[in-house]
Amino acid sequence: MSRPTAAFYFDLASPLAYLAAERVLQALPSPAEWRPALLAGDQSGVSRAEIGRRARELGLQPLRWPEPFPFDSSLAMRVATYAASIGRAVPFAQAAFRQAFAGGHPLQDPDFVLIAAAACEMHPTAVLRGAEMRSTAERLAATTAAALHAGVTEVPAVLVSEEVFMGEDMLERAAARMAAGARTGNSAHAGAARVSER
Repeated sequence: MSRPTAAFYFDLASPLAYLAAERVLQALPSPAEWRPALLAGDQSGVSRAEIGRRARELGLQPLRWPEPFPFDSSLAMRVATYAASIGRAVPFAQAAFRQAFAGGHPLQDPDFVLIAAAACEMHPTAVLRGAEMRSTAERLAATTAAALHAGVTEVPAVLVSEEVFMGEDMLERAAARMAAGARTGNSAHAGAARVSER
């Protein structure tokens, strides 16, 4: 399998990242590497009505908001980082997002994180051990720092070569950039990242 030409950044605390995660596999013309990054920011001011409307527009099942919301996603994000290290970032992230925003379960509760992990055949003992490893926390911090360095300041975001597309509604523009790059054979080049926002 060829190396992904793009990266999809997500934080399991973000409902907009959930919406993007539900369609990014279909929206992009080729696979992207899923990278957990602590970039959800303050979610207390999000518009539940607006996000619910967007979910309906996309044909997703109705959102069930976890209580409490916002919730502490630190454990879930460490597990996502561990999952990425064993090649299971995508199934774990999808299962965890659905626990939170389709099931209404806050991911600060370890039980719901472990249910998501079990859905993609990750053993709970290994999951908890992996989440508590110093190297896992360091990898998550490094991924977050690298995202910020690349120009990613919020999630969801897609990085294509050196160009950043932030926001759930920017997936199509990211897809067009990937397709254009594939047609022309462009590769990443040195220089500051370009940031595209809605």
